[in-house]
Amino acid sequence: MTPRYRPLTFGVTRVAMREGANGVRYMRAEQPLESHAHRMTDRLVYWATTAPDRTFMARRVKNADGSTGDWLRISYAQALQGARSIGQALLDRGLSADRPVAILSENGLEHALLALGCIYAGIPYCPVSPAYSTVSQDYDKLRHVMATLTPGLVFAGDAQRYGKAIAAAVAPDVEVVLAAGEMPGRAATSFDSLLATAATAAVDAAMQATGPDTITKFLFTSGSTKLPKAVVNTHGMWCANQQQMRQSMPVLAEQTDGCGPVLIDWLPWNHTFGGNHNFGLTIYNGGTLYIDDGKPVPALMGETLRNLREIAPTVYFNVPTGFEAIANAMKTDDALRKNLLSRVRMFFYAGAALAQPVWDTLHEVQEREIGERIVMGTGLGMTESSPFAIFITNPEVKSGYLGVPTPGLELKLVPVDGKTEVRYRGPNITPGYWRNDEATRESFDEEGFFSTGDAVLWIDDGDIHQGLKFDGRIAEDFKLATGTFVSVGPLRGKIIAAGAPYVQDAVLTGINLKEVGALIFSTPAVRKLAALPDDASLKQVLESPFVQEHFQRVADELAAGATGSANRIARLHLMAEPPSIDKGEVTDKGSINQRAVLKHRDDLVRALHEGTLPFTIQPQGNTK
Repeated sequence: MTPRYRPLTFGVTRVAMREGANGVRYMRAEQPLESHAHRMTDRLVYWATTAPDRTFMARRVKNADGSTGDWLRISYAQALQGARSIGQALLDRGLSADRPVAILSENGLEHALLALGCIYAGIPYCPVSPAYSTVSQDYDKLRHVMATLTPGLVFAGDAQRYGKAIAAAVAPDVEVVLAAGEMPGRAATSFDSLLATAATAAVDAAMQATGPDTITKFLFTSGSTKLPKAVVNTHGMWCANQQQMRQSMPVLAEQTDGCGPVLIDWLPWNHTFGGNHNFGLTIYNGGTLYIDDGKPVPALMGETLRNLREIAPTVYFNVPTGFEAIANAMKTDDALRKNLLSRVRMFFYAGAALAQPVWDTLHEVQEREIGERIVMGTGLGMTESSPFAIFITNPEVKSGYLGVPTPGLELKLVPVDGKTEVRYRGPNITPGYWRNDEATRESFDEEGFFSTGDAVLWIDDGDIHQGLKFDGRIAEDFKLATGTFVSVGPLRGKIIAAGAPYVQDAVLTGINLKEVGALIFSTPAVRKLAALPDDASLKQVLESPFVQEHFQRVADELAAGATGSANRIARLHLMAEPPSIDKGEVTDKGSINQRAVLKHRDDLVRALHEGTLPFTIQPQGNTK
């Protein structure tokens, strides 16, 4: 029986294709990009004028004991007032693209208001990964960010949390603004003093002087084997992309019960998914964003579930590990299931592959609760594309599906080493990397298309209108000693699916060797297999007989389904040492960087393939 889905309109369902030389093809949506705002502040002013009392953003108040209480809300009128005051304070300091604002804090109301103040005054800002300050031990990436930006002002939400990093990486002559606390031996400005600045006609004139080419922010790439690069984001890019999103996902433009889209969201604003996609769609469509102080990790997932029992989103965004935790919780949590599914029109994931078993669990609990499924939206994008680029065309989505280009964006499909790379050209594409002309030149081809490094295939070779599916990262693929290519993306997906729900990600090994290996990063759920006390170390858990036996079965299953050396996992090892953010092995969203792991764990990889690494699992029995 055909499953029933909660109604959702898909804005782009047909594409136009033209042929180029040497097997290159070009794809566009048949639907043109419609007119749109020239700067994001126009949308802020619009909603502050037409819906001044509507909640723009809210966050739970943090109590002295660390617990959280009621929601503190900021209306659109208050957001505009705050933006004008803060913008005036920034203008008074003579800040500019050469001396921008750096924000060292996680998502928060002060962070949001400061960002709006920067945008209003035409002064670029950069939300910096909090992990560079709070998790890093050497602050090397933070120093690199400061050297690249040369900021004129640095903001931190809390002196106690960020003071050590500021002392280590921020030059003494740079003004520091704090929302809370003091730094011994260093003068700091209070955030409240910025907010109390009287706005003048000068700040409104500054806003009017901004346009599509004005830089709004710098977003740093996660970095793999090289240091992160600062992606230039302009008003024109951001607004074009928000209009593209509205046309691909018409649900975002709906005004239901006097309100735009309602989000409850933890995704960090230093990443394009949280900071451009979700923060931007809130402003552009007059939505309301509830800041979720939870996260898909064991210590914080409870806060996310609490929030979802209280706030009913109309669209909900997360990464695969978050959806996995929510799917499992909804099996038994009636209040969560009822509230989350009460009015949500679309789920949306990005950042990594969503394993099919998680998809199946979500559909099962949805059908049990509401008698229909919620569409799981997905696609493809990146920091350099603002980020939205490709989106699905119908409800019948499977793991790895991407879809078709959003209006106004042209795709170039280029044969590369036996695969097809997708490249982008359109109004949502960055002009380049800040103060890095060499990297900018290397990233664009001779026709001005941005080279993504992402490989794609057709969902249906006979129907181009169904669009594309993911075929891995070209730079991650490698050859065995036999000359056989290993396609990393699809093989990783098979491992994650076979090991669900105990595999977060797998790093494939075997470059120039005879066989493929895998380093397995597990999910917290693996502890349930071990039957050990709660205080057992991860190493003890992974080396327990029950866990080893389970992954032996996984290895045997994968080997039995293999068709040759390029897709047969000959040996795997469960990783007790978590990925390092200092080494670029993991992002704030929890996605693993294959190249960085291989670079920094070369000795372990050699031991794995030499047969000297303890607790290496190899397929047994009747396998190919």
